[in-house]
Amino acid sequence: MKEIEALWSEVRDLSLGNSSRVERLESPPTPLQFLRDFVSPNKPCLISNAINHWPALSSWTHHSYLTRLLSSSSVSLHLTPNGRADALVVHHASLCFASAHVERVPFPEALSLISSGSRDSPSNLRFVAYAQQQNDCFRSEYSALAADCDPHIPWATHALGCVPEAVNLWIGNQYSQTSFHKDHYENLYAVVTGEKHFLLLPPTDVHRMYIRDYPAANYRYSWDTGEFSLELEKPTRHVPWCSVNPYPSPENKEAEMSKFPLYFNGPEPVQCTVKAGEILYL
Repeated sequence: MKEIEALWSEVRDLSLGNSSRVERLESPPTPLQFLRDFVSPNKPCLISNAINHWPALSSWTHHSYLTRLLSSSSVSLHLTPNGRADALVVHHASLCFASAHVERVPFPEALSLISSGSRDSPSNLRFVAYAQQQNDCFRSEYSALAADCDPHIPWATHALGCVPEAVNLWIGNQYSQTSFHKDHYENLYAVVTGEKHFLLLPPTDVHRMYIRDYPAANYRYSWDTGEFSLELEKPTRHVPWCSVNPYPSPENKEAEMSKFPLYFNGPEPVQCTVKAGEILYL
């Protein structure tokens, strides 16, 4: 165990240095600086003043602007009971990997449901709506907004030697959550309005995630009853996923800490909040 704890410490020294915070750059790095100081050592960073010239920063704060440009567009809307899509859920006394109910809806309707469809909403809608489609959705479903931001980040494109394989646009509310997961790609996460909170762990902490195989399931939402059902996929498909919930409920916290001691007894994740106009590299 001492060797593992030494690894935890050394990796954090490499990624964060003497600070426990993600390094912040007040201006975009040069391609060389980005590659040398962040990409090569796999070190996250926050970059300010890199997208100030995007019209999206001012235009997208107005719902009327978005609905006008996307008035004839249909988008993929993801519905869950609690805002946690692609997450572990108890189903018949055991855990499964639950994906959201997805519907294609006109964008103006989707934006309205995201704004009003939350657990405490007076609208009586019993779901959380989140536009979280992947697979390059910005350049397909939201292509009418393409002129509002650059097609790529020039200094990152130069450093990485390629243009983005996928560009996604996600629109959520305060209940939209993403469970612990790992990505196999270099990510640049730009926030246009609002803010996004991250918990970050280095790749060497994968053993602390207790990744296990869980049967895949899908939520089904009934507009008639306002209720969700959860259905296991047939034929059965298993998804390797992180078992740890970093925010267990008070009544479950002791049991969770007992089941996953490497996570709860190890170093805390790095917390990072990305605000409007900022980019997080991870």
